[in-house]
Amino acid sequence: MRSLLALTFALVAAAATAADAACYADYKAKQDGPLRLQYGVYEVRGDCSPRAARAELQPLLLADGWQLLEVVSVFDESGLEARRADAGEYFLRY
Repeated sequence: MRSLLALTFALVAAAATAADAACYADYKAKQDGPLRLQYGVYEVRGDCSPRAARAELQPLLLADGWQLLEVVSVFDESGLEARRADAGEYFLRY
């Protein structure tokens, strides 16, 4: 019985840790007149999915005059450094 309780506790703790894992999205956006393109990386605060990233990011970009074109992917912190140079000033800007 004790081992079952310990196993249950361990599984719950592991699930909570996975749910709290950092989530990031890389995206493409544009401005018109003149045309400007942006590639950036954003930390997703809700569900770690492209749909959630789009829902969070779109209003932030619109407020700065940008139109979200695409959420390229969502990833964990292991993918951050590989995208830092490409994102430049838009790395975790929003």
